[in-house]
Amino acid sequence: MAKAPSGSERNARPVRPHSTGASTPRAPKNQSNPSGPPKQSGQAGQPRPAVARRNAPPPASGIARFRKQHPMMAALVPVALVVLAVVILVVVKATGGSGGTAAASKVATGSSTATTAGTSALPAGVLADVTSVSPTTLSTIGQPSATAALTSTGAKTALTAGSGKPEILFVGAEYCPYCAAERWSVVEALSRFGTFSGLSATHSSTTDVYPDTQTFSFYGATYASTSLDFTSVELETNQASGDSYTTLQTLTSAEGAIFSKYDKAPYTTQPGSIPFLDIDNKYISVGAGYSPQVLQGMSMQQIAAQLNDKSSAVAIAIDGEANRIAAAITAATGVQPGSGTATSTATSTATSTATTAAGS
Repeated sequence: MAKAPSGSERNARPVRPHSTGASTPRAPKNQSNPSGPPKQSGQAGQPRPAVARRNAPPPASGIARFRKQHPMMAALVPVALVVLAVVILVVVKATGGSGGTAAASKVATGSSTATTAGTSALPAGVLADVTSVSPTTLSTIGQPSATAALTSTGAKTALTAGSGKPEILFVGAEYCPYCAAERWSVVEALSRFGTFSGLSATHSSTTDVYPDTQTFSFYGATYASTSLDFTSVELETNQASGDSYTTLQTLTSAEGAIFSKYDKAPYTTQPGSIPFLDIDNKYISVGAGYSPQVLQGMSMQQIAAQLNDKSSAVAIAIDGEANRIAAAITAATGVQPGSGTATSTATSTATSTATTAAGS
């Protein structure tokens, strides 16, 4: 007969092993040997501890794993993205934006006649830098696709001056920042067909958009070429007069007819704007081929010094537009760069000389 347990034995608590925070796994109900040792964790049919499932960290994603393994590279990625965004903005500003939309200024009506042109002497070395860009640089830059293309007119009547040579007509104003930008490319392009003399320095208005853009002035200059004539009309100065600027030059009736015919749709989406460039009545450009933003804060010497650097935003803008203008001159007239010389009588740009009105 079994001996009955004493009171102290009945009240004694069972001794449990030291707890590790995880409950002791139970054997499955259909286990044939409940008294046998439990299966090792991870064996088929054995559930994992509940606490272990709750506390296990989620698997690391690819990005988190990359950051952990390459902390330096991960830190540099945001910096690289910012640099890329800045480069894109610079390129867009330099080329005038995608789609080739030119920017221009509306023609202002001068409120009084200028007593002085407000120009200064051209800094030494600037013209030499503009006219000596290497063929390799020009070829590398080419004609940037984002700049505004010149528009073909389909006109049968050529634009000629008293000499009978094909003429290029430029209409601008010295207050106009877009004219300031375009003049750099016009000087560079036309210097491939002839020679400028008497060019002076000026700048756009200090109160307009892209203020104080440094540039050339065609007023009082001459252009000599055996193949082409160049006429420039600078309508106003950069000197404020009331709500406008002082008048510098005026269009002749023939030039006014050309301007009225072509400075409107379908040749531009901004009628009555400058700069206006007519190449032998065959190609028209209204507005600058690139944004003046690329020239901001620079002197003429600083701008000119970059023209032979094919990686420079300044060179890409100015040289690219000059390439486009030169190609249009050749397409319109058949004259090749380098074929014009300075042996013919120079054309003065102080007063306009165009005599042939726009043809059809």
